[in-house]
Amino acid sequence: MKEYGFALHTTTPELGLAISNFIDDIRHDVWKLDRNVSNLMHQYMIDFIKPQTWADMAFIAVAKGPGGFTGTRIGIVAARTLGQQLDIPVFTVSTMAAFAWRNQVDDDTFIAVQMPARGGMLFCGIYQIMSDGSGLSTVMLDVVLTPELWKEKLADLKDNYRLLEADSGLAATAANMLELAYLDYQQGKRPDWTKALPFYGQHPVNG
Repeated sequence: MKEYGFALHTTTPELGLAISNFIDDIRHDVWKLDRNVSNLMHQYMIDFIKPQTWADMAFIAVAKGPGGFTGTRIGIVAARTLGQQLDIPVFTVSTMAAFAWRNQVDDDTFIAVQMPARGGMLFCGIYQIMSDGSGLSTVMLDVVLTPELWKEKLADLKDNYRLLEADSGLAATAANMLELAYLDYQQGKRPDWTKALPFYGQHPVNG
């Protein structure tokens, strides 16, 4: 039986799903569900993985945020439930890390990612592609900063960075999340579903 990985992205009004056996079958799609994510997500997931079944899954990857509070929570809960019921690992992937991986550069340039946050603040993260091809290195963990503090952090990189603004198309990074999780899976990492926690960054308000 082939082993598949499954990725779930719900931190925006769009639902992003991806599935792959990392050999000859990879599928991914995005649906704009807005506030119907919680009502429709499970049926979309069931239809999407066919002809595979949940028994074919070796691991789950889920976007942990930052993003909308409600959507992020829904995705994390779904992934934890699947991980528990199927007794398989659950990899949480930063929304911004997946965006960085999707827009990776081929040299040792730092990848700085920013996302709009409430109150004029920014979600910020800094990453670098591992030279051995084993994935993404987190140089600065996801954090909420003022634009001024963020500029100071970027100045420390001495122009050796590429700045990305993660403000659209995030659900489409489900396939990139799956790639990052698979790289960790190949390295023998097996995170338990109980470790799958969201990153909100700010106190939830009408998420």
